Amino acid sequence: MYQYDAFDQRIVEERAAQFRDQVLRRIDGRLTEDEFKPLRLQNGLYMQLHAYMMRIAVPYGLLSSTQVRKLAHIARTYDKGYAHLTTRQNVQLNWPKLEDVPKILDELAEVQMHAIQTSGNCIRNITSDPYAGVAQDEIEDPRPYCEILRQWSTFHPEFAFLPRKFKFAVTGAETDRAAIAVHDIGIRVVRNEAGEVGFAYYVGGGQGRTPLLAPCINPFVKRHDLVSYAEAVLRVYNRLGRRDNKFKARIKILVKQTGAEEFARLVDEEHAKIADGPLKLRDEDIAHFQRFFRPPPYEVLTNGDTTFGAALLGKDRDFARWVDHNVAEHRVPGYAIVNLSVKCHELPPGDITDAQLDQVADLADRYAFGRVVVTHRQNLVFPDVKRKDLPALHRELAALGFATPNVGKLTDVVCCPGLDYCNLANARSISVAQDLTRRFEDLAKVHELGDLQLNISGCINACGHHHVGHIGILGIDKGGVEHYQLMLGGSSGDTASLGKVLGRALTHDEIGDAVEKTVLAYLAHRKDESESFLDAYRRLGPNPFKEAVYEAHPA
Repeated sequence: MYQYDAFDQRIVEERAAQFRDQVLRRIDGRLTEDEFKPLRLQNGLYMQLHAYMMRIAVPYGLLSSTQVRKLAHIARTYDKGYAHLTTRQNVQLNWPKLEDVPKILDELAEVQMHAIQTSGNCIRNITSDPYAGVAQDEIEDPRPYCEILRQWSTFHPEFAFLPRKFKFAVTGAETDRAAIAVHDIGIRVVRNEAGEVGFAYYVGGGQGRTPLLAPCINPFVKRHDLVSYAEAVLRVYNRLGRRDNKFKARIKILVKQTGAEEFARLVDEEHAKIADGPLKLRDEDIAHFQRFFRPPPYEVLTNGDTTFGAALLGKDRDFARWVDHNVAEHRVPGYAIVNLSVKCHELPPGDITDAQLDQVADLADRYAFGRVVVTHRQNLVFPDVKRKDLPALHRELAALGFATPNVGKLTDVVCCPGLDYCNLANARSISVAQDLTRRFEDLAKVHELGDLQLNISGCINACGHHHVGHIGILGIDKGGVEHYQLMLGGSSGDTASLGKVLGRALTHDEIGDAVEKTVLAYLAHRKDESESFLDAYRRLGPNPFKEAVYEAHPA
């Protein structure tokens, strides 16, 4: 992973020192809250419903075990013993005291972490495929390119005050696990007919109040033009994006109103001015960043080393289910990608305790070369585990509570903090998620449903990515009472789609039953066990589901 040099270290230490002074001035009254707000947002500090919330940057989701232990220490010392994994592969603290935030920034700087540009109208944390560097279907590791973009965008003077926040996602694989279609800029590593590596640029996607899928504005940008082309896109947006109405200020609105073809022409025109300038990457520049992401010292494993025994899979049902649902194929023989399910009804989705973080760090050191990845579905990944170690790792994860074999299944719920924490929310999300998790505790039933992603947001800002859930739930305010819109048919994958509202809004007491009825309708109408929920919905349309949900309580 990328390692700070002396200049990087100095930047984060100086930022922490600067914010310490700003916090002191706010506490003693020399700064009003209005004056302090832009300063705290630049340091990832929000004011939520009950307390401040601090968002910590985790570039492309990658953490070392040392950093995980530091997060455990911070959660234990400065919060209530919890941290929260977000849908941008970041980590949040929900209860830090204002006077402690500079100390938190100092401690983060000790392990090459910070909270810079995790909020505000700037380029946010750049996300990627959680299997980056180890996926079998990968054309090239996208993380060096993510790091190049991160360093280019951090403190960039032109992008410090964009019309609205701006989000990148980068994938190097044939399968999109980074949700590039719903980002302001989504980048896919591709090869052209000559075998050259380049990038397909998707621009103008996003969720929130006006959900849109990003069109591809350029199917092949040369790898040396990665940064200059991104800068051209941002220049056009900065120049033409609306600043008079924040609801129409995202680049997705500009691309839609301009038209993808005309927007691409404007970007090409801008790019021609800067393509051969200092932003053009050299081979040695790319090689420099690739050196930080060299593979760990894999062993050459024999056939005996690469198996964990068909007999064990046959005898241990829990282990077999876990391998089937939470373990993915690795590009190196004898290794596996292990997903840790951070989902149980005792805690809100994505919440992890300080003790669990410490144990995750220990397991990463023992089984995964000390590396952990945060996913945009609020789980964790060990990217490099020997297959022969899977039985031992499964036992330890089961004791930790992270071995539930439900990754990508109905109980692998994505959920924002909702009205329990957020002052923007209209409705609770966590209680809905926990209720649905309890309803589907029977793993046999969950596995019968196959791949079925459930996403919940407490407001239109879509932090829970409800638009791209196979089943999406959106909390709304209806006459001062919490209600929920049920959406079906969303997806953030290769065939990305936006969910459609099924019918009238439902109360908090109704939404759980509605999801159950939706699931039963799927089981009743699918062609066979091989037809997924999403495929069945796309074939059948909304009517069978609408009849099942609303027949007893018509609109």
